[in-house]
Amino acid sequence: MSSVKIALRAAKSAIDACKYEDAIAEAHNALSADPNNYHAKVFLGLALDKLNQNEASEEAYRAAINIRGQDALAWQGLVALYEKETSEKLDDYHHAALRLAEIHMANDDRTKCQAVIDKYIGDARKYGSRSQLKHSLEALLPGSSIYNYLEGRIQQPAYTYIKIADIVEAEEREKTNSEIGQRRTRLGARINQVTAEVNREVLENSPLEELYSNVINWTQDDDVRRQYEEKLLQHATDTLAALPMPRKAAKREAVMKMAEGLVILKHPFLLAWNIVMEWKDVEEIKDLDAGLLKEFVGFFPDEGLSKVLKGYLDSEITPFPGFAAAQKDGVKDEEGNPLFTIEDRLIIMIEGIEDASKSILAHRLVGEYYLYLDEYERAVSTARAGIKCIVADSNNWGLNLAHSCDAMNTILATALTYYQAPRHHAEARSLFEQVLRGKPADTPALIGLGMIYEEEEDYESAIDSLNRALKKSRDPIIKAEAAWCKALNGDNEAALRELEACLPELEDQGIKTKSLRSQTLYRIGMCLWSLDTNRGARKDRNGAYARFLASLQADMNFAPAYTSLGIYYADYARDKKRARKCFQKAFELSSSEVEAAHRLADSFALSGQWDLVEVVAQRVVESGKIRPAPGSKKEAISWPYAALGVVQLNNQDYAKSAVSFQSALRLAPRNFHCWVGLGESYHNSGRYIAATKAFEHAQQVEDAADSEGLWFVEYMLANVKRELGEYDDAVPRYRKGLKSKPDEYGVSIALLQTLVEVAWRNVELGFFGRAVDSAKEAIGVAQQIVRIRDDAFNLWKAIGDASSIFSAVQCYEGTLPREQLQCLLEDGVDLSVFEILADIDGINWDSFRLITDNSDQGLGGTPLSMIVSILAQKRAVHSSAKDPHARAVAWYNLGWAEHRAYAYCAETLYSSPRREPLRHVKAAVQCFKRSIELEAGNGEFWNSLGIVASNFSPKVAQHAFVRSLYLNDKNARVWTNLGALALRQSDTDLAHEAFTRAQSADPDYAEAWLGQGFLAARKADVVEARHLFAHAFEISDASNTLIKQQYANATFDHVASAFQAANTGDLLQPLLALHQVRRQLPSDIASHQLLSLFDERVGNFDEAVSMQELVGSTLETEYETAESLLALTRFAQARADLGRVQLAKKEFTLAAENAETALDLSTDEAGGRMSCRTVRLSAHMTAGLAYYYQGLMDQSIEMFKAALSETQGNPDIICLLAQVLWAKGGDNEREVAREQLLDCIERYPRHVAATILLGSVAVLDDDQDTLQAVTTDLEGLRTNDDLSVQEEGRIAQLLTSIASLHPTHESRDVSELSRATSIIMLGPSQPHGWNQLASVSGDNFPAEIAVLTAVKAVPPRGNLEAEDLCRAYARSGKLDDAQRAAMIAPFKTPGWEALGEWFRDD
Repeated sequence: MSSVKIALRAAKSAIDACKYEDAIAEAHNALSADPNNYHAKVFLGLALDKLNQNEASEEAYRAAINIRGQDALAWQGLVALYEKETSEKLDDYHHAALRLAEIHMANDDRTKCQAVIDKYIGDARKYGSRSQLKHSLEALLPGSSIYNYLEGRIQQPAYTYIKIADIVEAEEREKTNSEIGQRRTRLGARINQVTAEVNREVLENSPLEELYSNVINWTQDDDVRRQYEEKLLQHATDTLAALPMPRKAAKREAVMKMAEGLVILKHPFLLAWNIVMEWKDVEEIKDLDAGLLKEFVGFFPDEGLSKVLKGYLDSEITPFPGFAAAQKDGVKDEEGNPLFTIEDRLIIMIEGIEDASKSILAHRLVGEYYLYLDEYERAVSTARAGIKCIVADSNNWGLNLAHSCDAMNTILATALTYYQAPRHHAEARSLFEQVLRGKPADTPALIGLGMIYEEEEDYESAIDSLNRALKKSRDPIIKAEAAWCKALNGDNEAALRELEACLPELEDQGIKTKSLRSQTLYRIGMCLWSLDTNRGARKDRNGAYARFLASLQADMNFAPAYTSLGIYYADYARDKKRARKCFQKAFELSSSEVEAAHRLADSFALSGQWDLVEVVAQRVVESGKIRPAPGSKKEAISWPYAALGVVQLNNQDYAKSAVSFQSALRLAPRNFHCWVGLGESYHNSGRYIAATKAFEHAQQVEDAADSEGLWFVEYMLANVKRELGEYDDAVPRYRKGLKSKPDEYGVSIALLQTLVEVAWRNVELGFFGRAVDSAKEAIGVAQQIVRIRDDAFNLWKAIGDASSIFSAVQCYEGTLPREQLQCLLEDGVDLSVFEILADIDGINWDSFRLITDNSDQGLGGTPLSMIVSILAQKRAVHSSAKDPHARAVAWYNLGWAEHRAYAYCAETLYSSPRREPLRHVKAAVQCFKRSIELEAGNGEFWNSLGIVASNFSPKVAQHAFVRSLYLNDKNARVWTNLGALALRQSDTDLAHEAFTRAQSADPDYAEAWLGQGFLAARKADVVEARHLFAHAFEISDASNTLIKQQYANATFDHVASAFQAANTGDLLQPLLALHQVRRQLPSDIASHQLLSLFDERVGNFDEAVSMQELVGSTLETEYETAESLLALTRFAQARADLGRVQLAKKEFTLAAENAETALDLSTDEAGGRMSCRTVRLSAHMTAGLAYYYQGLMDQSIEMFKAALSETQGNPDIICLLAQVLWAKGGDNEREVAREQLLDCIERYPRHVAATILLGSVAVLDDDQDTLQAVTTDLEGLRTNDDLSVQEEGRIAQLLTSIASLHPTHESRDVSELSRATSIIMLGPSQPHGWNQLASVSGDNFPAEIAVLTAVKAVPPRGNLEAEDLCRAYARSGKLDDAQRAAMIAPFKTPGWEALGEWFRDD
């Protein structure tokens, strides 16, 4: 033991001398002798602490504590060690300090105990976190082991609790924000949901309520206590809102208890007062505590609920009289009434409800006051907002606010009953029924339900509901309403007694009572009115009339009384002026007075005041009275929508009028006039299909036997069909309408205009006969119209247009109804009317007399139809004298009539001087100038002036076109006309630009494409010109002769210059076009001659001969008149063409004669002209062939030789000459034929016909050398892509014949087979090779392939002719193909032979 003591002393001395390593060694020496030596471990811990070996030091101290835990020395060392490591060892520091303090407490040393605690808390506050500081402060709380010992020496618990609460508040705020920030970034997270979840988690586990309670319990400061009572209530309220619904009940009770405690203490904490006042579910407002309301207003005078309470409690409906006066220190007026006016109350309550937007009580009070003031719209919005507040509070606090909900529903339903009635009656009835399910005797609900039944005309149910309400309340209002329902139900006597019994109870002078008295007097009057319907009784001024006046004396603003007085004045007193004033007053007071509005609208409509009609109808629509509630027995009112539709129709607002009529028809589906109005709206807005359906429905609705308006429906339907172009349906409908209204000018003129449109439409479609028939029919209708009215501009315009049909289809000029037109023009008119512009155009009454002469000639070349058209348009000008716009159009129409006359004369009098037709041009210019003077902003007028001015003044024309484009630069016609003017002036760039602009403006305008075709032709681009002419023809109508002429010319030029023969199908369109031109322009010789050439091409030789004879006779007459070289050439050409066609008809003698005549007429003087050389060549060829077929070989050869000499060896003529020489049969002639063919092939080595002829001659002569040479040439020609299908077939046939008749080294079958396969390789898509392969091989497969290729090679996909297709079918070896072959080409033998083989086999 002595060694241990020595070591301990040495260790202490070393520590005192700061020799800590020596101290450690000495301590170890002591421990080696006594391992459980307490002081040695303490010295060791202290030395290690000084050397900053903290972990070893802590281990030594704890070892010492384990030896003697109640000794303070080791704990002091450990606390000192932790003081150095406060930031890291604060939790261990807390345990050590508290244990050391307990040891000092055990030793009764308060000073050291407090010092340890103070030092620890100070270090925790300085170095620790909020949670560590909170943990350290818990040592000072009453639950601590040292609290009782140090009480009085440490701070008060309330202060400690406050500090801890502050720390917890900060921690919870930080945690809430952190969690919300983290969770809101999750996929699909919503901020509201995340916030609610985090708040619930934090508030459920929060210790703040306990801390706030401890502060309240321990503090001695009342202000602090009240502050933390507020915090406690606020935290509890927040926790209640966050809790799930099943757990809210207990918490809500605690919150309510806390709030009531604060209210009892009169503490002005708004949340507590709001909870107490808002959470109370009272059935009526009078059940609230008046003192509580008073205190609330006193504590919180600026709060929204206080403002609402001030206004409500001061109002007439307050259940606490005198409250407002008390609030105002007893200040009243002289009569003791409150000093607030209604306006003041409304202002303060509106301000309050805006501030208290979440208060259920505020919305309930304001809603009831709005109902009292009959402000139903505001009551509806307020009640709906209040219901939302109830739902929100029920969800937040878990409250059961059944009474408040019923009260708010009653307010809402009552307001909906009157607001825009009966629009919201279905919703109101549902709300009333919901209230009555919980409270079957609820008086307001029963009254409201009765009012709804009354509005729906279910009077028995209304009486039942009101009687149930009377059992609980004897209010005279309910009595009067129940009596009125009886009156409406037909029991006027009982109603009259009950209503009169109510009058004594309505003697009060209040505003509501006056209004009710007025209403009751009015209803008494209505009962009297209904009891005796005799006219005398109703006129009695002491009866119902007196009650209506008494009603107005009681309340001058009671609208129904004005309506009844208006009906009295209108129907019985015959005072329209007073009646109108009464109706106006009634409607001004209430838009629900539908009867007054209806009569007022009728009177405005009769006086033409459509703006006022619209105002009245629109206000009735907005009132909501016209549309009954679902399930109501009340009929809908459709006239306001119909009136709106009529007004909008008059204002040309067709889209809105259609909507209005649709709305009217939804209310009255069988309203005939609404269907007509809807159809008219659709028609005017361009919706013709919808208009048709509407008018047809109108016909179904209205009974034809009883209706006077069906003729109008027929008329409108005819207009719709006319707009749709369905003239075949429109014309009969107009006639049907005229049967009902024969003198109706509108229907008659519409029929006339439709017939004219039909005529022009038929001209466009090419149905010229139908067009003339329609024009005649139109003239007949015009005769009937003249008897009704002969001064209408549209009438004479239509007559002029109908007459123009005969000039548009000139072949029917002779069918012009002269007598009818004479009667029309001279009927009731001063003949001086026709002197308009007569000094210029020469057409006046004297010209009119030509119509009666039965002459086929007009005046100076102007046809009779155009004279009639001009005279009719002159009369139209006279008829439009009072209408400037119509007069401008009339001059415009007259100008076009003059221009058409000029165009006709220019076409037919091309060989005569130009002075004659210029008179019409001058007249047209004057007409267009006058139309422009009257209406300078019309681009069509300027365009027309430019057209007529193009003939004599290009500058004026250009100015007119530019002006027209300035007015409308999207007009394709004007751009085309400008392009035509530029083309005539050789300005091709401007012309191209103008035509391009026209194409852009309207791609379907054919004349623009025609202009581009002329430009292409001028640039010698023949192919492009032909395509453009063809496209123009495809998109144009039949009325344009120029397009058809150019298309036919371009097509014929292409066909004539083409190497291959044209398909007949390609010639059909130009042929038909020329047939139309022939009927439109019978005097156009050039078109007739071109038509004969097309007829010749398609094999219509009879028509071609007759046409050529007509052309020849016309040209002969022309030549005899003019005796010009040009006329002679044309006549010679006509004879040559006639001879050629006669040759095709096998009239060889006539053909030879006409050809000889053509040769005689083509003199040497004209022989140098290309056209004359062509005529002579054609005549020589025709004469040569004609002589050949007559057997006159010498003459034939002479003609061919002459043709050769004139054409300098034309290969086609050489071929014909060779055939004729060979046919003659002489050796010399055949030798000459061989020489001519050899010479031709030498000069024209690619000429197929010459090579084939030479090969045929060589086959007949068995000339092997020539055959070899021809075979080589034909093999080379077969590779030429320009060969036609027919030429390929002829080459293949000749090569096959050579191979079969003159085989070389190969056998015959092998040679023919090889030849056939070679043909197939060169042309696999042609049937010729396959046919030959089938005939050589005898196999069916090549024959089937030949049929397939032949079907694909026929037009329009190829140029294979019918004969070739016939051969392919004939060789297939099938019966059905043999039948097809005979059907396709019945004029060829292969099909019949194949068909005969089948029957021969049978």
